[in-house]
Amino acid sequence: MKPDFDTMSIAQLRAYLLLHRNDDEAFYKLADRLEANSDDTDLYPIPDTPENIAIMEAAIKEHVKKLEQKRQD
Repeated sequence: MKPDFDTMSIAQLRAYLLLHRNDDEAFYKLADRLEANSDDTDLYPIPDTPENIAIMEAAIKEHVKKLEQKRQD
């Protein structure tokens, strides 16, 4: 009997899939969940031009700044 993938967390689903690598249903459930969570992900251009490199550097600096603020709180 398979577990209810809809009630599993992403971490639980990932762990299950590592033990049951041939379970296509679990794989597709995990892929769907990860894709659904990617909506709030910031996407940046490939840093292949000086302008895109500057954008990437600014994004990295901003992310580091946020992490440092979280650590201080």
